[in-house]
Amino acid sequence: DQQQMTRKLWGLVVCHHTSPRFVPFPLRYACEFLIQVFGVQINKEVELAAQVREKHILQIQTMLCDMLLRDAPVAIITQSPNVMDLVKCDGAALYFKNKTWLLGVTPTEEQIGDIAEWLLEYHSGNTGLSTDSLMEAGYPGASVLGDAVCGMAAVSITSRDFLFWFRSHTAKEIKWGGAKHDPDDKDDGRK
Repeated sequence: DQQQMTRKLWGLVVCHHTSPRFVPFPLRYACEFLIQVFGVQINKEVELAAQVREKHILQIQTMLCDMLLRDAPVAIITQSPNVMDLVKCDGAALYFKNKTWLLGVTPTEEQIGDIAEWLLEYHSGNTGLSTDSLMEAGYPGASVLGDAVCGMAAVSITSRDFLFWFRSHTAKEIKWGGAKHDPDDKDDGRK
């Protein structure tokens, strides 16, 4: 993930002039050097932000583990910090001993029970499941959930108990950096 980030295009420096103009090598070299220094600085800022985020998550994990050892598992949903602080999500649920605790935007308690049964039936060999779309993952009740709940991560706590994180539906947007085609332009017939 970090390697992908360092190879990502962040921006583009383009210089224009109203007429053709030769840019001397020392000036080109100086510009390239400044851009490289700027790129190194951006990468350092991104790395620092990632380290701060990781440290924060580790602190929350430690606190949640402490809650689990001292209290019933319900504390990781009902107290602060909670499991939603670990993962960017819209909702979380704990399905423990056939009881359900909800936090944020989630399916209903009955739907959580159905999802747990579906996981036990079709994904029992796994310790969890992560999907961008419950419908694409094959959950039969996904269409009833609507756009409020689309993606899910589930982790089995015991053989029949689960911790869930949910995300709402988000539209995917593809950004195109090339020339825009004007619909009024006529095709020249050579394409």
